[in-house]
Amino acid sequence: MTMDTPFNVLFLCTGNSARSVIAEALMNKEGAGRFKAYSAGSMPTGRVNPHVRPIVESCGFQLTDFRSKSWEEFAKPGAPALDFIFTVCDNAAGEVCPIWPGQPMTAHWGVPDPAAVEGSEAQIGAAFAEAARLLGNRIRLFLNLPLASLDRMSLQARLREIGERADQASSAQ
Repeated sequence: MTMDTPFNVLFLCTGNSARSVIAEALMNKEGAGRFKAYSAGSMPTGRVNPHVRPIVESCGFQLTDFRSKSWEEFAKPGAPALDFIFTVCDNAAGEVCPIWPGQPMTAHWGVPDPAAVEGSEAQIGAAFAEAARLLGNRIRLFLNLPLASLDRMSLQARLREIGERADQASSAQ
């Protein structure tokens, strides 16, 4: 893998209303031009959850910069060539995905759904902040991988490891 052009990263979730949108915003901020992130869903809700607003705004974006869309958009001719695809919800990880052109690297980075949390605004806000923290941990670990020096099998193993162990590593600190 070379760093001549930005890597395209797609974050998938079922509804594409919260976790995948948060991941898209975080990657576009943290990736600093080395990565271009997108998000999509297998069954998009058609709207971005309003509780995502403070997170995307902290990344320098507006909520209107994002939309809930189908993953089919990224399997069509003319779609960006994807280098990496990460599922961020367990439902999307278990679904049959479209055929992605170019054989992108894939991994599952499951995060609990903050949109499923019921309670006070503070409790809901805390759930969204926690989802952003977990996704941010994974994204920072990914961004620190020596992509140019890893062979495909080693990189695939590291991507899976990030999804499996990122929370263990961050909670031990």
